[in-house]
Amino acid sequence: MRISTLLAPMTLLLAACSTSPSGSADTGAPAQLRLATYNTSLYSDEEGGLIRELQGDSAHARKIAAVLQQTRPDLVLLNEFDFDDAHRAADLFQQRYLEVAQAGGGAALKYPYRYLAPVNTGVPSGLDLDNNGSVGGKGRERGNDAWGYGLHPGQYGMLVLSRYPIDEAAVRSFQLLKWSTMPGALRPTDPSTGKSFWPDAVWSQLRLSSKSHWDVPVSTPLGTIHVLASHPTPPVFDGKEKRNAARNHDELRLWKEYLDGGDKPWLCDDKGSCGGLAADARFVIVGDLNNDPADGDGRHDAILELLEHPRVLRYPTPTSVGAEQTSLAYAEKGIVRRGAPQHATGDFGPRSGTMRLDYVLPSTGLSYIGSGVFWPANDSPEAKIADGSDHHLVWVDVK
Repeated sequence: MRISTLLAPMTLLLAACSTSPSGSADTGAPAQLRLATYNTSLYSDEEGGLIRELQGDSAHARKIAAVLQQTRPDLVLLNEFDFDDAHRAADLFQQRYLEVAQAGGGAALKYPYRYLAPVNTGVPSGLDLDNNGSVGGKGRERGNDAWGYGLHPGQYGMLVLSRYPIDEAAVRSFQLLKWSTMPGALRPTDPSTGKSFWPDAVWSQLRLSSKSHWDVPVSTPLGTIHVLASHPTPPVFDGKEKRNAARNHDELRLWKEYLDGGDKPWLCDDKGSCGGLAADARFVIVGDLNNDPADGDGRHDAILELLEHPRVLRYPTPTSVGAEQTSLAYAEKGIVRRGAPQHATGDFGPRSGTMRLDYVLPSTGLSYIGSGVFWPANDSPEAKIADGSDHHLVWVDVK
C-alpha cells in the first residue's frame, strides 16, 4: 500500500507562536486549514542513508521537526525526503522526531495519515540521457541517466502528511507520463547543430516528471481538497541545450493543463485514467517548484501562468523577515534580486542568492486568512531551527 494510516489517536496541542496554528474543531473555532510545503533536505546520496541517519540522533531531522511543530500545518508536502519501499524513513521521522517535543519547536505532533510512493529519481532508464556516449556509470553520470536525476531510487522523494483522511483509491499519480505526449512539449535542441538533443527513440520514452506528480484527495472540514504535489527538476545542471530548463517548464505546465479542463486524451495517470481535474474541485498546488517569477535560470512564464491561472486564488505573497534580511545582505555584495526581497523562500549560496521557489497555491472557492514563510529574523531564537534546509517552510491559512 502506498498510503499508511497510523492508528494511534491524534493529539495536537497548539503551541503559542507568531505563526499561530489553524483553527481546530475542538477549540470551537470556524473550520480552517493550514496548508504548507517544506523542502526538508532529508536525503542521502547512499541508499538507506536517511534511514540510518534517522535511527541515530539527527540534529538535522530535529530542526525540521521543530519547524513543523512550530507551524503545525494540517496538510504539508515534504520535498527531498528519501523514499523507501518499507516506508521506514517516514516511520522513523514520525515516531522519533515529530512525536517528540523538540528544542525550539512546540508540542509533539502526530499526523494520522500520509501518502508516499515511488518517484523517478535514481531509477535507471537504460538510456544515454546525458549524451555522453555511455549508459549509467558512477556518481553523477549514473544519476544523469536515471529517469530523474538521483544516485539511487527514491532519492529526493516526496511525503504528504495530513491531519485528515486521504482517499487512497482516488489518488492519481503521473510518474510514468511520457514527456513527448504533451502537446507543444519543449523538446530540447542542440544549438550547435539545430537538431534535437535526443534521437526519436529516446525522446519517445522520456518521462516528464523528474520525481512524480500526485493528486492526493484529502477529506477535510472544508470538503475534499486535492493536494497537487510535485518537485520539478531545477532548471540548471545541463548544457547549452537547456534540457532541464525545458523540463522544469513543462513539469509546471502539466499542472496548468490539469486545471484547464477540456478533452485531454494524452493526460493519463499511471492507472490509465485520462483527463484533468474536475472543474468544481478544490485544490492546493504545493511544492518546491524550482522556478522564481523574476530571478534565476528558470523559464518564468511557466510559474507565472500558474500564479495567474483563473482557478488559483489570488492572495498576498507570503513574506518573512529573514528573507528580507538575507536578500538585502546579498544585495550589498552585488547579488541583487529583481523580485521583492521579502518574498524569497530559500538561500542558495553566494552564486545564486535568495529566490522564491516554494509555493502553496490554493484554489478559488477557498478564502484566504493569512500566510507566511518560516524564516525568522537572523537574531531571533527561532533562527536556530530554521537552518535545517536551504529552503524554508511556506504556509497559507484558508477557510
